[in-house]
Amino acid sequence: MGLEQRLVCLSVPITCVVADDHPAMLAAVADVLQRNGIEVVGRAADGQQALAQIEAAKPRVALVDIHMPRLNGIEVAQQAASVSPATAIVFYTAFGDRALLSEALDVGARGFVLKEAPLADLVRAVECVAEGEAYVDPVLAGVLVGGPMADKVPTLTQREREVLRLLADGLSNEEIGKQLFISPETVRTHVRKAMTKLEADTRTQAVAIALRQSIIS
Repeated sequence: MGLEQRLVCLSVPITCVVADDHPAMLAAVADVLQRNGIEVVGRAADGQQALAQIEAAKPRVALVDIHMPRLNGIEVAQQAASVSPATAIVFYTAFGDRALLSEALDVGARGFVLKEAPLADLVRAVECVAEGEAYVDPVLAGVLVGGPMADKVPTLTQREREVLRLLADGLSNEEIGKQLFISPETVRTHVRKAMTKLEADTRTQAVAIALRQSIIS
């Protein structure tokens, strides 16, 4: 972002929608943002509320918990890209969800903050992202760049995750193919690749491993 654009952004209050299904966390986050001059234009207790508020308010930033009822944070980000493409998404999440980071990157997230981090870090993340920059919690940075912790989490493609998620829902290869507009043979190929990456002997075992490691949810 150029200097002129940055000065314009700084002169306009940052608007933000905050989404978290824990009332105490939602209140604490919204309060600290407002005390630091960020205008909280919406508070949502689930993913559908978050998406509706993002669509209505068109905030510069949406601070979204990954795990929420009705729509999870990943789904909110995917749909927000259509209804409010200028809204930058910042995810805040528990450290154990690091397996979801590649999926979050796939949907265009601009920031990642750990819930264990000081609330001041949320303010810094929202400010950075509102200025067109990215923000990654320092603890997560090593995971995102492929540090040793990331090596413990198999990296599946978005399509492989989609196929495993539908397998977990009990769909057959044919049903998955129809839903994703691919052939049953292509479905089988994705399953085989996922099994190899997860070191699973069966497709059922692959789904179980993916669920246990939060690669799918």
